[in-house]
Order: sequence, then C-alpha cells, then structure tokens
Amino acid sequence: MQRLLITLGLGITAIGVLYPYLRQIGLGRLPGDIILKGDNSTFYFPVSTCIITSLLLTLILSLFHPPNCP
Repeated sequence: MQRLLITLGLGITAIGVLYPYLRQIGLGRLPGDIILKGDNSTFYFPVSTCIITSLLLTLILSLFHPPNCP
C-alpha cells in the first residue's frame, strides 16, 4: 500500500512538472474537447484528451502487469 501511494504521488508530481510542456504539444486542445464560453464563465471538458490519456496509461500499465496474476 505504501509503495502504491508513493508511486501515485510521484506520478502526480511528474504530471504537474510536465504540464507546461504537454500544453505546448497540444494535449488539452484536441478536436473533440468541449469548450463553452459565456459572458462571465468558461466550461472546459477535455473528452478527447481524457480518452487518449486513458489509452496511454492502459498501455504503459499493461507493460508492468505481472503475467501470472489473475
């Protein structure tokens, strides 16, 4: 449990550090992301970014999955 929490914390820290660079390559402004701008507010829901992030994390985590676990 401790190892999981440490890994999760390091992962969140890495995303926070890399966030400015991820925005430069266009992650977060993909076609399919919903942006609604009103007079005094903005609603942003990154649908495409969420799907791509989920696929990448699934691929990365499947590389570390032990083959004999159910």
